[in-house]
Amino acid sequence: APKAKIAHIDIDPSSIRKNVNVDIPVVGDVKNVLSELNKILQPGDTSEWLKQIEQWKRDYPLTYRENGNLKPQYVIEQIYEVTKGKAIITTEVGQNQMWAAQFYKFTKPRTFLSSGGLGTMGYGFPAALGAQVACPDHIVFDVAGDGSFQMNIQELATAVNNNLPVKIAILNNGYLGMVRQWQEMFYNKRYSGVCLVGDYECVEKHTDSSGKQPLMLLNFVKIAEAYGAVGIRVTEKKQVREALEEALAIPKPVVLDFHIEPEENVFPMVPAGASLNQMIGGLA
Repeated sequence: APKAKIAHIDIDPSSIRKNVNVDIPVVGDVKNVLSELNKILQPGDTSEWLKQIEQWKRDYPLTYRENGNLKPQYVIEQIYEVTKGKAIITTEVGQNQMWAAQFYKFTKPRTFLSSGGLGTMGYGFPAALGAQVACPDHIVFDVAGDGSFQMNIQELATAVNNNLPVKIAILNNGYLGMVRQWQEMFYNKRYSGVCLVGDYECVEKHTDSSGKQPLMLLNFVKIAEAYGAVGIRVTEKKQVREALEEALAIPKPVVLDFHIEPEENVFPMVPAGASLNQMIGGLA
């Protein structure tokens, strides 16, 4: 965005220009500043821009390769179908966050809660609890990874104690998936510190003797049950719809442990230091 300008609002003057150069520094309480800003701003005409976006969606639809394995994109699509697009979706951080944004067809504001580029692993589950308290009649799903969910897994106790029927969909690939994807693409698959199957020889040990079923380090079903919640494990595509419908029928917190394809990648992605027009596209 070569013609863009950056305005930085911060109550602490020492934080202005701390990380990036800004064009318009404003010291003040963000609530007061935005309230004043709303008085002078006029809504722009975005109709042509929205038309362009819709055309791009038709020309370049999001898709993925079907190979018979359980794909994370399919799980998100089924969550959308089962909830009829009316759920509040929160996310953790990483591939799960991106798949949720891409394959759940959001049509209403304030139904997608994510920490975005801040990268706060563990955000999604507490956010889901807050959303459920604020909107007790809504279906609330936390789309999680097996890494991020463990950052605040102890809040299962909060969910159970307060009878909050949130649903957690863990896209469990046995990796810290986004970091693994970077190591695959930019470091020739020299995986380091990303494997969650209990063995450093990650590529060789990530599947059982059949070469198909991922060997996972944690049993999320037992962890859920230990907290008094419900756990459901899903390892095949044909089980997804039934598991989701079962979870929605249970008036308690439910942890859905989806054992997805271990090395599925998410695209598009922007490499470190690159601009948005240098993103990497392609099928997963």
